[in-house]
Amino acid sequence: MEFIRPDININFVGMRGKAVSFSVLLILLGALAIVWRGGLNMGVDFSGGTLIQVKFSQATTPDAIRDALKDLGIGRSAIQQVGSGSDNEFIVRSDISEEKAKRVSDDIQARLDQAYGPGKTTILRVEMVGPKVGQDLRQKALLAIYYALLFIALYISGRFELKWGTSGVMAAALLLGVYLLGLTGLSMTYLIIGALVITLVLCWILKLPYALGAVVALIHDVFITVGIFALLNKEFNLTIVAALLTIVGYSLNDTIIVYDRIRENLRGSRKGDLKDLINRSINQTLSRTLLTSGTTLLVVLFLFLLGGTVIHDFAFALLVGIIVGTYSSIFIASPLLIFYEDWAAAKGIAKRRA
Repeated sequence: MEFIRPDININFVGMRGKAVSFSVLLILLGALAIVWRGGLNMGVDFSGGTLIQVKFSQATTPDAIRDALKDLGIGRSAIQQVGSGSDNEFIVRSDISEEKAKRVSDDIQARLDQAYGPGKTTILRVEMVGPKVGQDLRQKALLAIYYALLFIALYISGRFELKWGTSGVMAAALLLGVYLLGLTGLSMTYLIIGALVITLVLCWILKLPYALGAVVALIHDVFITVGIFALLNKEFNLTIVAALLTIVGYSLNDTIIVYDRIRENLRGSRKGDLKDLINRSINQTLSRTLLTSGTTLLVVLFLFLLGGTVIHDFAFALLVGIIVGTYSSIFIASPLLIFYEDWAAAKGIAKRRA
């Protein structure tokens, strides 16, 4: 099915400079937001503590809720409204001890009944996570994202470069690099960043441009999605990590579609300008890309609007990820092949043809 003319010729490659500048700007804004806010707005999953979600039958404010709960020792807790304003739902986050958290739900319900009247409030959920568990979950979440990117790099290396042996060499070098970084005593965050840098350097040194383009595009998608969460000060929890892993898989699928067409066209036409060939490949897959992304986006949009507050942020992350993932497949992953070939030509390295 095609709703775009097969002979369309939009100059996507010609816009790669502006696209890269736009992506860099978004990533920098997200990084600045993280620094300015002192880190991401970590949920109870990662920070530890207690989370209580309360629904009110009447309009209220965080200050009024805080005033009603001040005698419970959680008056300084973070109180945030979730969902739309008409939902009147609030989340109370506190670092109270686990022992006290066992009875805090009943205490909160009693105080809110006293302040707002019996039957005017409903506690929807109570979640408790210890600080050590939160730290462990945070580290495992980082590892999950990293290993997803790593195995994708290995798969792309064999799938498009037809160099499974080279992929094995890269895997061994990465394991050695991560082991040596671990000996330095770096925190998990810096360890993962170092491992990602090693992955990109190895893709470059081992002449794996497809893997390099795919991994850079996926890192780009994750960074922008996380940055937007930081800009909007949305809660970052395990559900969002699940959304990020979903985004990685979705974006990779779109990138593979474009890469497959580029490889097919390279086989059929070894001569000619690489920029024109890649631009033609993107245009040839544009109808499929927009149909796939558009239908998925429509479903996620309804999930975002009608799914309720519990999965609101998850659906929002998917919305951002689908848009950014489609954008990166066209403007980041594919143009990186051009950048690599230009560099290879400048260094006198023979051009690679899959």
